[in-house]
Amino acid sequence: MIELIPLTPWLIAMAVLMACSGFFSASEAALFYLRPRDLSAMESGSVPQKAAAKLLENPDRLLSAILFWNLVINIIYFAISSICSLRIEQMESWGQSGAVLFAIISLLAIIFFSEMMPKSLAVLKPKALATSLSLPLTVAVRAVDPVMPLLQWICLVSRRLIWPGFKPEPYLEIQDVQQAIEHSGADPEVIEQEQAVLQNIVDLGDIRIDEWMRPRTQFVMYRPPVSLSDLKTLPPSGYLLISESDSAEIERAIRLDNQFELPDKNIERFGEPVLYQPWCSTVADALEKMSYRSKEVTVVVNEFGDTIGILTIEDILEAVFSYSPSRSRRLLDMNPITMIKDNTWEVSGMMSIRRLAKHLEIDLPETDSVTIGGVVQDEMQRLVEEGDYVHWGRLRMLVVEAPQRSNMLLRVTMDKDEEDYS
Repeated sequence: MIELIPLTPWLIAMAVLMACSGFFSASEAALFYLRPRDLSAMESGSVPQKAAAKLLENPDRLLSAILFWNLVINIIYFAISSICSLRIEQMESWGQSGAVLFAIISLLAIIFFSEMMPKSLAVLKPKALATSLSLPLTVAVRAVDPVMPLLQWICLVSRRLIWPGFKPEPYLEIQDVQQAIEHSGADPEVIEQEQAVLQNIVDLGDIRIDEWMRPRTQFVMYRPPVSLSDLKTLPPSGYLLISESDSAEIERAIRLDNQFELPDKNIERFGEPVLYQPWCSTVADALEKMSYRSKEVTVVVNEFGDTIGILTIEDILEAVFSYSPSRSRRLLDMNPITMIKDNTWEVSGMMSIRRLAKHLEIDLPETDSVTIGGVVQDEMQRLVEEGDYVHWGRLRMLVVEAPQRSNMLLRVTMDKDEEDYS
């Protein structure tokens, strides 16, 4: 063992290099293992958390820098390992077998201490490690920026020379969906349900966001600071909506069904920023933007920028996976339309005109309103009261119930004579 004392500086250098390699390996695993919800929360967190979120804004740059430093460190590590092996081979008491043993131990050590152990720890605690490692990693990434154009050029040239026909594989093809349905089984009921889901997905492109949203009368906002004592019951939407401190516009939302513990005061700091969409956009467009920005709540605004409703990710999923999706059933726990007798129905005021026309299999006059209740309101040009009567197109509508802050109930009779109301 005394003969190994001259190798101490080299062994210390190898240990430092292993620690540096482990740092970059843990950083890579921790940052790329962050969930969208964690990343969204870190964007408005502490300085190290903001630094971690900033690094992930350009993942190609981050990954290239990590791989570059790991490559440099590993080359130096194995160069030092080779020097030590050659010197051990020249020692009488160790010889060639000792050199081979040292090389094997060096290889296993860097695999375990620089790859396996750091990445395993990072996967278990990604947010904590990403926060603690973000600032030194930011310095390391910036140090590589001068050579980054050269690395990108080498990558581009090699890809064009070696893989000129390489194309990224799409996440999902339409043919994949069709084959999944064909091979799902011969059960007619299952096939019918799958076709209904596919049809609902297609319909998302036709449903306006204000047709499927939760109107402002169907949710409650809280102005910060928010305490646990302010929450009397679980909100119907499942989200705690927090307004701006100086206005009645929604700024943040907290999903309550996955919160295991909340503080007694200042709950608003756990809220995540919401997305804003105009009333005229479609549900499909809202879903695309919510998925891209990792948001679960969209605030619907009118042409003046005022909040008129919200749309949650659960609302969209209900529209996709329900056999016959209905906003009235979702918000008010009631059927949107119930047949009383021939050509007469009880209809919820929240039922969309598009869905009513599809259910009755008739063409209805053009209107700016989205719901049948909105049509009655426009035709009356005043606050609707019980007993009001409206004749619109082929429909004769009697207001059965007209509560001030709840759903309107209509009795609708359809004329048998068809006319052109366009």
